[in-house]
Amino acid sequence: MILTKEQQAILDGEKGETLAKVMKTLVMYGDAFEAEKLVPITSKYNHLVTSFGLKVMSPVYDLMQQLLDAGVSSEQKFSVDPRPLDKNVPANFLQNFVFNKFMYTKQGFYEEQLEKLGLMDKNAFTCTCYMDEVGNKPKKGDILSWAESSAVVYANSVLGARCNRNSGIIDIMGSIVGYVPYFGLLTDEGRKATWVVKVQTTKKPEAQLLGSAIGMKVMEDVPFVVGLDKWLGTDLDDAACSYLKDFGAATASNGAVGLYHIESLTPEAVELGKDLISDGAKEYIIDDAELERVKNNYPVIWKNPDAKPKLCFVGCPHLSLEQLKDWTVKLEKALAENGQKKVTMPTVFTASPGVLETFAKTEYAERLKVTGVITSYICPLMYMNNPLCKKMPVITSSNKLRTYTSARYYTDAEILTAITGGNQK
Repeated sequence: MILTKEQQAILDGEKGETLAKVMKTLVMYGDAFEAEKLVPITSKYNHLVTSFGLKVMSPVYDLMQQLLDAGVSSEQKFSVDPRPLDKNVPANFLQNFVFNKFMYTKQGFYEEQLEKLGLMDKNAFTCTCYMDEVGNKPKKGDILSWAESSAVVYANSVLGARCNRNSGIIDIMGSIVGYVPYFGLLTDEGRKATWVVKVQTTKKPEAQLLGSAIGMKVMEDVPFVVGLDKWLGTDLDDAACSYLKDFGAATASNGAVGLYHIESLTPEAVELGKDLISDGAKEYIIDDAELERVKNNYPVIWKNPDAKPKLCFVGCPHLSLEQLKDWTVKLEKALAENGQKKVTMPTVFTASPGVLETFAKTEYAERLKVTGVITSYICPLMYMNNPLCKKMPVITSSNKLRTYTSARYYTDAEILTAITGGNQK
């Protein structure tokens, strides 16, 4: 790797031993991927994936303390993934005991470290940091140092920023020195599509299901999706962005996709069209039967596959303001049709603190509250990591949550039926 004089000086310790270690880590990381150089980070803010104060993560706290003791702070302010705890989310005595006494015992301490290091504000905890209500939306072409997979794929694909799927802690190290290794999705060549995915469904495909199918097929490659603009249109409006948020999260968690292109919709696909497709690209056709095949092959790992669901999570990644409003309207209609006044099982909708604050000022907030749905800022995955919660029959419309936990996947329509007392087909 060829370093500039400034980068070499940091590596040689001219700005202190701690920064030299950070730079050495980034150089070694870049060498592993045969990066030819380091390039400056150009985004206004960074985003960290590590948000939870698990007791076992003591090396992280030690590293953060070394940085703070050396007087090092991030070159950028940053947002962080969601908090793991919220007293408003249903949990019994034993579950809460495990959460507070065994799992997230370092949460307060870690959040203090993050604030000292450069946290944007005390409520900047969300996996959807790019929402307008949060304020960490990169510009097209910005170079980032992010690690959160659903945020990376959104920033690359929908916003046209440039970021590799970094690992946790690498994200903050890049931000501290202001550089990241130049390889992969930072390069023009690395952003070319090696798969052409043709969507040939008879109705608008479920975002989480379509993303899952593509992720499991292409894995870490870049897909160019044809035919989806038929259902989404050619404008990146709120509805399209909400769809692509969930779609991208599923490609990233069910596979390892860090970038996708949607013909006639996403920035680079609009600008470059089929020139983005590499020679010899593979083809994958998705029709109704293929989506049904994928869904039917999801494993059900509940102890009793026929158990009655006891909890429902919607919002992984965090819901947008548009989605919260849409869900409110759909819930009211379904409850009325089924002769119910409230949801028939504990149901939690998760969104960023900023989105929830904005939502609370709308007429929809009180209407949603009447349905019995709980809104929260937590990470459902962190909730499900509790061994006692893993044993619960939990349902979700998130393919990310299904992949990483014991939660069972239902489509949005199936979730709506299940929580409003409708008849399951």
